[in-house]
Parts: sequence; C-alpha cells; structure tokens
Amino acid sequence: MKIVVFLQYYHTPDCPTAARPYALARRLGQDHDVTVVTTRAWEAKRQAHRFPWAPPGVKLVRFDVPYNNAMSAPERLAAFLRYAARALRYGLRMSRPDLVLGSSTPLTAAAAAGTVARLRGIPWVFEVRDLWPAFPIQMGAVPSSGLHRLLRWGEAALYRRATRVVTLSSDMEQHVRVRAPGASVTTIEYGTDPALADRSNSERRSELKDRFGLDRRFLVLYAGSFGRANALPTLLHAARRLAARRSDVLVAFAGDGYHAPAVQRAAREHSAIRRLPPLPYPDTLALFACADVSLVSFIDRPVLASNSPCKFFDSLAAGTPVVVTNPGWTKRFVERHGCGWFVPPESPKRLATCLQAALASPEALNAKGRVARRVSHARFDRTSLMDRYARLIRRAGTAPPGGPDAFR
Repeated sequence: MKIVVFLQYYHTPDCPTAARPYALARRLGQDHDVTVVTTRAWEAKRQAHRFPWAPPGVKLVRFDVPYNNAMSAPERLAAFLRYAARALRYGLRMSRPDLVLGSSTPLTAAAAAGTVARLRGIPWVFEVRDLWPAFPIQMGAVPSSGLHRLLRWGEAALYRRATRVVTLSSDMEQHVRVRAPGASVTTIEYGTDPALADRSNSERRSELKDRFGLDRRFLVLYAGSFGRANALPTLLHAARRLAARRSDVLVAFAGDGYHAPAVQRAAREHSAIRRLPPLPYPDTLALFACADVSLVSFIDRPVLASNSPCKFFDSLAAGTPVVVTNPGWTKRFVERHGCGWFVPPESPKRLATCLQAALASPEALNAKGRVARRVSHARFDRTSLMDRYARLIRRAGTAPPGGPDAFR
C-alpha cells in the first residue's frame, strides 16, 4: 500500500524529543511504501547519528519552513500556513496514494491531509496529538471569538470526514466524540521503546551522573520542553522550597524553550538546581533512570488535562515514579496503579511538600518505581502499540473514502 504522511515536525531518536513519529514511520515502512511530507525544522537539533534520518521503506519530502518555540503567535501561524500550502500542493501533484495520514499539531497539517484525501477520493486517518484549536484558544493565541467558531467548525468537520481518528489519550478520545458524535475514534497511547529503556544500565547512568555532576543522594527530574504551557515557574518555586528544607536533593531541568532563561538564572542562584542541555532520546531515558522522582507539569488550562506527555511514559518505562499536575487521565492512572502522585496545577507549595514526603521514604519510592516499570511494559510498549497502529492503517486503507461509516 502506498501511504503519504503529513507531519510538520518529524524527528528521530537522535533528537531531544520522544520518537513516536519515527517509530510509526519505521513500522509502516516495513510493509508499505511510505512518504513523509515534513519540514527541516528538527534537523539542526540532531545531537547524534545512531539512527538513519529516514528508516528503510520511508521517503522524506522536506520543506524549508523554520519553526521554534521562541516565535510569536503570528510567526507560528505563518509557519503553519506555509507548511500546509506546500504539503497540499505536493499531495495533489504526487502519484495517487492509497491512504493519507495527517497528524496534528498543528491542525493545519491535518487539514492539508484531509483536503488531499477528499479531492483525490482516498481514505485518510487523522492522528490527534494535541487538541486544536482548544489549546491555542485557551493559551490566548486566538483572540477573535469569530475565529474561535470557525476553527471549531473546521476541527469537527475533520473528525467527521476522517476514515479513522487516532487519539493519544482516553480524554482526547472523549473530546473527539463530543465534538463529532459520528466519528470513528481509537486511542493509541504515545508509549515508550522498551528496548531503549532497558539499555539504561548502571554504567550509562554513572556516566550521565559524572558528566553532569548529579552527585547528591536524591535526584528530582524535569525533562522536556520549557514551553509556556509547562509551568516551569511553578517547578522552580517548588525546587527552591524543597532545597531550603533538604540539602541532599538536586532538582535537574533538562530541555530548552521559552522559560530557559528563568531556569538558567535559578541554576546560577541555587546550587540545588541544575540546568542540563537537551539530550538525544536514548540518553533522556537513561537520565530518567537516574532520577528518584520525575515531574510532569502543566499550567491550569482545561485542555491540558487531556494531554499525553511523552515524559510521562518515559519516566514509567525507566522505573521512576512521577508527579503529575494534569487533573485528567494521568492523575487517574498514577492513583489507580500507585506509580506516582497528583498535585494540582500551579501549586508550588503543595508540590514541594509532596516531593519532601516522597523522598522521606526511599522504600516506598522504590516500590512505586517497580510498579511504574511493570505497568509501562504491560500497557505502553511502543512496539506493540505500533503493531496495533499498523493494523488500523491496513484496515483503513481498504475502506472506501467518505468518513467513518465507510470504515465500519
């Protein structure tokens, strides 16, 4: 089967981010002729050469459309539209594929995929990695109420017209079902590569600890984007409070983004706070294995409760219990399985108290870590998840175009 994937941000495990898009492309390339239509935005962020940029069976079509988290809202919108326009033109001119896969973020990438599928009369799958336009609207990036209505109408239309919608969490799936009751929706979580997680042996962990001076008894880790939505000011406030109470704790922040200057400033002012550079994905997994507790935080916005943050899955796979601030499915998960804690968003005092209590009982920490690893292997093995995704793609590709009814 010939598959074209519209994905504005493509990267490999050599980049400082989780590698789900790469894993999906690699899995589909085993059985199909796959073209990924993307940009070069992540190429400059490649930090190693352990993985081929294009897996076997995958062709990359790359546009020069710059993007970074420091861009203003108008600059980001321009990047979204530039990619969508070029992807649409390519999709209409290429030899006819059998199936189109469109992945958001942003919604414009999925819109281009859906348009190509409709005009060429082929089925398509809509992968929802973030809820747009709810996310930019709640972040204040879309001030016009009229534009809100237009974007929400477009979102629902894409859900209805897709042969299949794939979400990354049960809460996202519920959102899609509310916005488009007739849509055919499946949740396939982000997951983690278990083989990479299991390679985080003691030698690799010791190397990272020596490299970054992680020499205190306990390590609390935040590894991910320093974006506006990630509540870094809350984490820094909690880190200062925790450091004032305990001298044997180091709070490390690995990543980059909007709040990087604040993290760097805090690291200069407090010896218990450490700024680490973004690392390739396998090294990030090893860093999670070094930590006693990890943090997955967001600001207080309803849309963020449905998020499926890759750092959550990576922490569990490394056997590191996690503190979450999403009052959604991640809260329910850690409380049901006993592999972490929930603290309400933007509550630095409560977060510091939670961390202090967790670190006071190393035996309980280790027990939660064992549970975390066990449930990760049972529920979030990316190899199994990608096999499931491949089966869904195969079924969708044999369906006639025309929305979810054709899939059933």
